[in-house]
Amino acid sequence: MRRLPSLNGLRAFEAAARHGSFTAAATELHVSQAAISRMVKLLEERLGFALFDRRANALLLTERGRALQPALTEAFDGIARRVEQVSAMRAGPVLTVGMGATVAVRWLIPRLSSFHIAHPEIEVRIATGGAGAPMNDDWTCAVLLGDGQWPGYEAERLFSSSLQPVCAPRLAADLRKPADLAGATLLYVSHWGEDWPRWLAAAGVADSRADPGSKGLSFGSYAMTLQAAIDGVGVALAPRLYSVDDIAAGRLAAPFELAVPMVHSWYLVYRASRREDAGFGPFRDWLYALCAEME
Repeated sequence: MRRLPSLNGLRAFEAAARHGSFTAAATELHVSQAAISRMVKLLEERLGFALFDRRANALLLTERGRALQPALTEAFDGIARRVEQVSAMRAGPVLTVGMGATVAVRWLIPRLSSFHIAHPEIEVRIATGGAGAPMNDDWTCAVLLGDGQWPGYEAERLFSSSLQPVCAPRLAADLRKPADLAGATLLYVSHWGEDWPRWLAAAGVADSRADPGSKGLSFGSYAMTLQAAIDGVGVALAPRLYSVDDIAAGRLAAPFELAVPMVHSWYLVYRASRREDAGFGPFRDWLYALCAEME
């Protein structure tokens, strides 16, 4: 059990010590100067030692007062911050969705406002995940690219896409046929190393050119390869889902019409026990509605 003196007395002392004035402390705490003086006096009696050296024209802290005041200021500031944080917390359900940064930025986030309009009471939090990160049980669910096999989790297929080469428009001008890629820098996603070999095989180009060690650069995500392509570093092979907006805006060009279906798809992944989480059902229904629009 805590043995604390009066909190009103501590507040009065802390304010007076910080301002060096009973009058200023009274103004801050919306009480009279006499009330501040009385609360501090009662606190000193309770503690058994003086906190202030009261002089005619000055209010000076004693040695013990100087030792106590910084800790009280820090404590009251901490309480104020925490109360502000708690007050700002939403009362409704919180839905934490794990996903790769690329699908979040290039697909989900641009569409998320429609979910918020339909369900303003549900707070959606986007967490980092994806092929390079494991499923996290702190998440309500995840939208992940893979083969549908996440042991211990439910996995519902949402959609897929096709892979198509893209690059900066100035580079596209020199790429008239797939064989011209022999003189280009290919941009790879490190954990999807089979992408370029599949596309090149479909294009009838020798797959030895698909070796990442042969005039190529490897990146940790589709987002990185697309940015490198926009910057003119080389040619990326990316899902159309990710590149369509940049192509429409003129930041990227697709030098070849050939696109090959992706081997993997995006899945809604979750623990079966999460089905009843507040917010999961509406979010799942919203995702399926989005997917239906893509077909």
